[in-house]
Amino acid sequence: MSSDMTYARYLQLDQVLSAQTPLSETHDEALFIIIHQTKELWLKQVIAELHLAKGLVRKGALIEAYKSLARVSRIQAVMTLSWDVLATMTPSDYTSFRAVLGPSSGFQSDQFRTVEFMLGLKDGKHIAIQKERPIAQASLKDALEAPSLWDDANAALAARGFKLPEHVLARDWTQPYAPSPEVEAAWAEVYRDTHQWWDLYQLAEKLLDVDDAMATWRHRHAVTVARIIGGKPGTGGSAGVSYLESTLGKRCFPELWSLRNRL
Repeated sequence: MSSDMTYARYLQLDQVLSAQTPLSETHDEALFIIIHQTKELWLKQVIAELHLAKGLVRKGALIEAYKSLARVSRIQAVMTLSWDVLATMTPSDYTSFRAVLGPSSGFQSDQFRTVEFMLGLKDGKHIAIQKERPIAQASLKDALEAPSLWDDANAALAARGFKLPEHVLARDWTQPYAPSPEVEAAWAEVYRDTHQWWDLYQLAEKLLDVDDAMATWRHRHAVTVARIIGGKPGTGGSAGVSYLESTLGKRCFPELWSLRNRL
């Protein structure tokens, strides 16, 4: 252990705190930058936790995966709270510096798309957006081509003797997941006998926590953007609130929601 280690040196605070470079003289631009940089740092941690959880689920170590999944949902809760801070920015505040953003947009966040891909929401068109960032593009492509966490969970279900169709267990991982009645029925059976299938049952609930938190984050994002820019188009040519509202119904683990109708 280095005897000259300091708090600032360990955390590389000089680099971190010098990474905010507003392009205007407007006070609120610094807040806007810090909110989004913080989000990206949390997304980096979420990705690390999802990689760990996926590996454990693939090995059948479901109980060991709970901690990382619980951590992900708690990070998501913190990220959702950050919209409350951003909501202190009024339309006048945002308009005063919005022009400096140019065509940049949160729609371009490769880490957010990586999280979506890892959870099963696949959309290959986001790969091309990262063409000027080859490392980010390669990571995103890896996530697109790999089984999602939901694919891993369904494989774990099949490994325990539940009969799932081949098109669920071996498919083109780059394509969006299509809900399966057989998958819903199998997970419903887990919920009907939680004593026998306790580890699978708890895995399902941890996954639902993540999906619930994602839905909450999306809703708060849409409300915050509506509060700040109304129905105007977003930066980077996005449709703004209308696009965000179109994502509110997305679910990463659809059968964990629909099985409730069977119980």
